Amino acid sequence: MSHTATPSPSSTRGALADLRVLELGTLIAGPFCGQLMGDMGAEVIKIEAPGQGDPMRHWGPQAAGTPSVWWPVIGRNKKAITLDLRQGEGQSIFKDLCAKADIVIENFRPGTLEKWRCGWAELSALNPRLILVRVSGYGQTGPYAQRAGYGGIGEAMGGLRYIVGEPDRPPSRVGISIGDSLAAVHACMGALAALHHRDRTGAGQVVDAAIYESVLNMMESLVTEYDQLGHVRERSGPILPRIAPSNVYPTLDGIVMIGANQDTVFARLCEAMQAPELARDERYRDHQSRGANQRELDERISAWTATLGTRELLDLLERHGVPSGLIYRTADMLADPHFAAREAIVATAHPRFGTLRMQNVAPRLSASPSAIRTPAPEIGQHNDEIYGGLLGLDASLRAQLRARGVI
Repeated sequence: MSHTATPSPSSTRGALADLRVLELGTLIAGPFCGQLMGDMGAEVIKIEAPGQGDPMRHWGPQAAGTPSVWWPVIGRNKKAITLDLRQGEGQSIFKDLCAKADIVIENFRPGTLEKWRCGWAELSALNPRLILVRVSGYGQTGPYAQRAGYGGIGEAMGGLRYIVGEPDRPPSRVGISIGDSLAAVHACMGALAALHHRDRTGAGQVVDAAIYESVLNMMESLVTEYDQLGHVRERSGPILPRIAPSNVYPTLDGIVMIGANQDTVFARLCEAMQAPELARDERYRDHQSRGANQRELDERISAWTATLGTRELLDLLERHGVPSGLIYRTADMLADPHFAAREAIVATAHPRFGTLRMQNVAPRLSASPSAIRTPAPEIGQHNDEIYGGLLGLDASLRAQLRARGVI
């Protein structure tokens, strides 16, 4: 079950409703940052090359020639204009837009904006309050800055790829573009911090979000483990080594995820197993001992869970306060009453699909809620609104710019 998203009233337009964001770049890292800001109410103006557009408009599992079902998510809550930044006229128009903007997001290879005479020196001189968010594979500085850097490469360099997968196989990957998305989240976080700094000082700044560093930032104690202990994390499949019990366990008719690695929670699991003595057993009585005997403990728990049906096991664990759950696929999410109650998935109005279900906004803000207000735009859909309204270019000039391929 899902709920239909409706436009927010003017009093709840979102926490960033007074901000204007220019989104350059394509694919995921920059545009997902723009999506997050748009969800929070910012006016996000996506700038695309005339006649080309973001490849995300065409990516996804759909058949060739049919509308992308990915673009409506990453393009939501945005306006779209076309502009050729390789032409001098396009660069001049872009600078006019920057003079009226709060944030610019770009995810080109470092030096691209400078090549177009639209680097930080030029833009900050025009608008000292501007915040320039720069997302790239390796960051704006350092010996690798000019290398091509996709999300998967950042995941590998940041340490994630090495530890994902089964120990007897080559490194695997997470099933989504996690490196790009982590960089986008860090870029958005950096932009919000820069806004707070601007409130205090009146000055904008550059936010430099590297994909590999965004991944590295999520790697917990991986570096300090090696630095102090010489320990190298290895691939471990469905478990975290020495964190037990926390695994996927078999049932009579499926599998269940159980996390009971804290002492008090493990004691409750032992009660559910009708084996309270295990919580006092020297092999399992604390975090370290359970970690040292992880395989043996998992085998013991698996032997017990395999005697119960999935629903019976989940009900039993819930009564004992043991964290547990199913491993969801999309159909499970759509059928789940908790998803429905919190409207975690909503049916949005869409000009091509009629209605389209997608994930709702996150996180939730109580006083200035975010929302899905508008569907992803067609390429150049807002040219007249932005060039005619915001910049005041008359219809004749806009026609000339279109004819020259500038917009």
